[in-house]
Amino acid sequence: MIAAPAVPKRRILTGSDVPLGATWDGSGTNFALFSAHAEKVELCLFDDRGRREVERVTLPEFTHQVWHGYLPDVRPGQLYGYRVHGPYAPEAGHRFNPNKLLLDPYALQHHGSLRWHDAIFGYRIGHQNGDLSFSRRDSAFVMPKCVVVDPAHTWGAYVRPQVPWERTLVYEAHVGGMTMGHEGIDPRLRGTFEALADPRVIEHLVDLGVTSVELLPVQAFYDEGHLTDRGLVNWWGYSTLGFFAPAPRYLTQSGGIQEFKLMVRRLHEAGLEVIMDVVYNHTAEGSELGPTLSFRGIDNASYYTLADDPRYYFDTTGCGNSLNLRQSRVLQLVMDSLRYWVEECHVDGFRFDLASTLGRDRDHYSEHAIFLEAVRQDPVLNGVKLIAEPWDTGPNGYQLGNFPPAWAEWNDRYRDSARAYWKGDAGTMRTLSGGLLGSADTFAHDGRRPWASVNFITAHDGFTLMDLVSYNDKHNEENGEDNRDGHSHNLSWNCGAEGPTDDPQVLALRDRQRRNLMATLLLSQGTPMILMGDERGRTQNGNNNTYCQPGEINWMDWVPGDRDLEFEAFVKGLIALRASESLFLAGRFLHAGPDARAGRYARWLRPEGDEMSPEHWENGENRATGLLLHETGTHLLIAMNASDTDLIFRLPEVDTPGWQLLLDTAEGYVDAEGGRVYEGAEVPLPGRALLLLKAPPHG
Repeated sequence: MIAAPAVPKRRILTGSDVPLGATWDGSGTNFALFSAHAEKVELCLFDDRGRREVERVTLPEFTHQVWHGYLPDVRPGQLYGYRVHGPYAPEAGHRFNPNKLLLDPYALQHHGSLRWHDAIFGYRIGHQNGDLSFSRRDSAFVMPKCVVVDPAHTWGAYVRPQVPWERTLVYEAHVGGMTMGHEGIDPRLRGTFEALADPRVIEHLVDLGVTSVELLPVQAFYDEGHLTDRGLVNWWGYSTLGFFAPAPRYLTQSGGIQEFKLMVRRLHEAGLEVIMDVVYNHTAEGSELGPTLSFRGIDNASYYTLADDPRYYFDTTGCGNSLNLRQSRVLQLVMDSLRYWVEECHVDGFRFDLASTLGRDRDHYSEHAIFLEAVRQDPVLNGVKLIAEPWDTGPNGYQLGNFPPAWAEWNDRYRDSARAYWKGDAGTMRTLSGGLLGSADTFAHDGRRPWASVNFITAHDGFTLMDLVSYNDKHNEENGEDNRDGHSHNLSWNCGAEGPTDDPQVLALRDRQRRNLMATLLLSQGTPMILMGDERGRTQNGNNNTYCQPGEINWMDWVPGDRDLEFEAFVKGLIALRASESLFLAGRFLHAGPDARAGRYARWLRPEGDEMSPEHWENGENRATGLLLHETGTHLLIAMNASDTDLIFRLPEVDTPGWQLLLDTAEGYVDAEGGRVYEGAEVPLPGRALLLLKAPPHG
């Protein structure tokens, strides 16, 4: 262990145990760190480059399991970290090691990067006793440092968008991926929050018609050693190490949280919400063989859920550990973090990665779990958008439909049924039919609404839309894992050729399939989510797990070709069409029957014009159907045909003379006003196509 710097002792006062973290009050800074099992906590102060520890101060007080002290002369910009003393007894769940510099869980900003080195491990790498051994190497020289921050920010007069759930259209994006390829942005800013706030980026989102930007993780995370060894990075960011600090890679060289706040304000001024993808289920410290960076060295037995043998972790995330949200101070950490991003940074909601872990008591999931109940009653959080990824890797981890009222959930069943149907798989029509009506069988309980189903065809994890119709198999060789990583069951179809091709028939079919999938998504009740770049045909060259790829494979294409501009125009038309019809924005479930209270109903029809019977649904070879929606005199008909055979669809009899064609995916035609009118009793329904027709109220 390296001795403390030989400098005069700084005057330190007792300070306060609240709030946790480093709090600047205009005169000095209060430091407060929770650790129930520590024996001593040392605050380490560093020079302005973070390279030299200039002073080490023992926090003088221990109140309510919080170590605290007040330094009158410490100001914003000061770099710091902690060394925490206590038993190194892995077999009892304790892994204290004061040789390891630790990040403050409440730090509002990090400085520098994490270098993977043997020194960051609490045990001796290569020792015969493994993690039971003890490392005396100091880790400060390879660790990022915490920064004392003045959080003051002038927001000015503006109004948050507050988009109603029924009108929400999510656009999943990556800060770096969205901006790295834009040649009009200053190269020094590309990949940062400031670049995402560029008017040209915002203009694209506004023109497209989305309402809410869901950002892949932007809380502080770092590259793992096994990736850096292969020249790769943690691109997605699902390995959080600082729940209050912005990821340093998204800041300019001299930037801080103010850059994130500026981005939020500019998006808000354009009417766009900001939703953060957050990872509170695990941390970057991994399993018992992982590094000691923060939580493990501060109080391993409190922060993590331990196995029956406390040397190991009870892991339901597949990432080595699970946060222990049954511990009140750990629960407080997560709740304080969420409130910070809402109150201080004005974000509009959160998407929770592997959210089933947040509702667990070990093997048991409950919608009344401590964390879920805390969020439900919180006066700040119960007013923002909450989206669950409703699964994890542990026992009983798949919990789609089982999150509390007021939550929305990623609906992977919708994704799979839409993909399988348009791929032409047998027996998929019934499953897709429920998704078109908001998946009522899954979500219509406890007063939940159709928007609880977040419908998506593609997301960051998997194929892009273009690759979904261009590849039968994943091609992840560049990840360096012999193509073993990523999902193998993608329900994709290459339309006749694997990967790039010049065959005009294959290209035309791929374009039609893209239109079918996007039309299905945007005409379904629920909350649609579009993946960044799908509107422009972004490809990842068949890689369905680009979590570690830093290059153009993950970038938005800001110079699309004519073919992709045509598809983008089609998507814009679809979004405008969705926004113009209240039946697609339903605040209540229609199910498939009459709703006498509002004169609303949904009916499923055969191409022959009669209603679908149980026998028709059970016939797995049926691939064509029609959905008739009605409200206040308006009729909408969605006619779908996933077979290769052209059909004739008999139109329902309604009072209005003639049906207006709003959408035809075979031709790439979309018009919210309706152009072509069919006055007869039938309409051609091509193979591999979707039509939308409207019969407006008479007169």
